[in-house]
Amino acid sequence: MSDDLFAPRIPEEVANRRPLADRLRPKTLGEVTGQAHLTGEDGVLRRMIASGSLGSMIFWGPPGTGKTTVARLLSGEAGLAFEQISAIFSGVADLKKVFEAARLRRIDGRQTLLFVDEIHRFNRAQQDGFLPVMEDGTVILVGATTENPSFELNAALLSRARVLTFKPHDEESLAELLKRAETVEQKPLPLTDEARGSLLRMADGDGRAVLTLAEEVWRAARADEVFDSQALAQIVQRRAPVYDKAQDGHYNLISALHKSVRGSDPDAALYYLCRMFDAGEDPLYIGRRLVRMAVEDIGLADPQALVICNAAKDAYDYLGSPEGELALAEACVYLATAPKSNAAYVAFKSAMRAAKEYGSLLPPKHILNAPTKLMKGEGYSEGYRYDHDEPDAFSGQDYFPEKMGRKTFYDPPERGFERDIRKRLDWWEKLRKERQQI
Repeated sequence: MSDDLFAPRIPEEVANRRPLADRLRPKTLGEVTGQAHLTGEDGVLRRMIASGSLGSMIFWGPPGTGKTTVARLLSGEAGLAFEQISAIFSGVADLKKVFEAARLRRIDGRQTLLFVDEIHRFNRAQQDGFLPVMEDGTVILVGATTENPSFELNAALLSRARVLTFKPHDEESLAELLKRAETVEQKPLPLTDEARGSLLRMADGDGRAVLTLAEEVWRAARADEVFDSQALAQIVQRRAPVYDKAQDGHYNLISALHKSVRGSDPDAALYYLCRMFDAGEDPLYIGRRLVRMAVEDIGLADPQALVICNAAKDAYDYLGSPEGELALAEACVYLATAPKSNAAYVAFKSAMRAAKEYGSLLPPKHILNAPTKLMKGEGYSEGYRYDHDEPDAFSGQDYFPEKMGRKTFYDPPERGFERDIRKRLDWWEKLRKERQQI
């Protein structure tokens, strides 16, 4: 809740026993690291403060990126009263108390910044409860969430608030936090350069985590002891991730996996798949990417590829880890060894371009239903030939809009199952030309 100016003063020796992350909490927006796009000299929040006008906001980002700290500093630098609640521990009664206190402050001429942590945990009705106090200016709402606001927050709430994205800390900003910690503790971290790099990777973009890990190292170190990477892993009982799941390493490995599958190299594909599993990647993310490979790179050259990938996803859901990973590995090998075709993928993109280019052309009237007399009078459905009543179950009619003319989007290659599709299409094209001349 709001700061209490009359709270008892905490003795200095007790205050110094607070967690390092709390002691290093920035005192101004200028001290915040890792979010220069928001808190830097030209950052969004700095510009808002300079304009003298703050609006409601949603802070979206992973843990340990400073959402709570920035909200508190924002209220201070804008001269607003600060109220904080958590959606985990608060209900409707708590919200009513906060809103009433904000109304009383407003009568006295002071506005309230209400910070709601984990706002996505409020249900839809509770989220709607913020709308009146946002609209009449009783509070400036700042909600924090680790979940995608588009999926977790009401459209009405989002329409009244600006979403600001907090980025995971990169190694440079985490290193800056460690330097500040060493200054406060007045001693260096007892780590080799290699171990220091491992510590940064272990934090995985979380500023709070890197400071907590640093505290663990200082607690464990004896006099004149310096830890290497192996000793560090034993001390903190945390393995450095093989790659950052949100940064270049993540995209590099999924790209390598995709291109190995496309290049029909099952051994390389399995290697990169296992690299990602070993790094702690979400298996269902990998499953989704395998489905994408099935439809983009194998397509109708082997229609079973998509079936296999969906079955692998279901198997993982059923078995869980670690047994379920084998089903995904099997799907990966199947894709890498399957005949390849991007004909359906290319056809889809071409058809999408045509749909945008030609606009809302009316389909030919002979393939439109005529449920009313007026539509029958306009020629709807006139001349339509039911294919099942035609020789070879094929009428050869033209189905494209008249102003567009026939187009060819799908051009299957002579590979895999699409070899049979090619023969079928060629045969239909021959019949179409013959029957349209009659």
